Amino acid sequence: MKRVMCAMVMVMTFIALAAPAAAATYAPLNCTIASSDSDKTICNNYVLGQLEARTATLFEVVTSLVAMGQRGDIQDQQRAFIKARERCKADAACLRDVYTARINRLENALDDIRKRGPF
Repeated sequence: MKRVMCAMVMVMTFIALAAPAAAATYAPLNCTIASSDSDKTICNNYVLGQLEARTATLFEVVTSLVAMGQRGDIQDQQRAFIKARERCKADAACLRDVYTARINRLENALDDIRKRGPF
């Protein structure tokens, strides 16, 4: 049990130290300056706002735990996600589907990291 707690502390420390580098790459929407149809729709819909926050959090965690090469791939995927999100315009169902797919992909990446360790 002590070993597990020690490992968890090390992981959390690593995340805290690595996260600032990834945070600048993708930040949640700033609804005070939302201008596109998709941004406004997300800001005015509680569920979509929660999906936005989850996506931003997962992106930050995943990018802080992978090597630079894989980080670049994840950042490229995030740019593609943002383009897909913008194509939805004000269609809330489309936005929900795009977010759900992105969250699933980020969660799968996090699961892969968990499986490989080093912890």
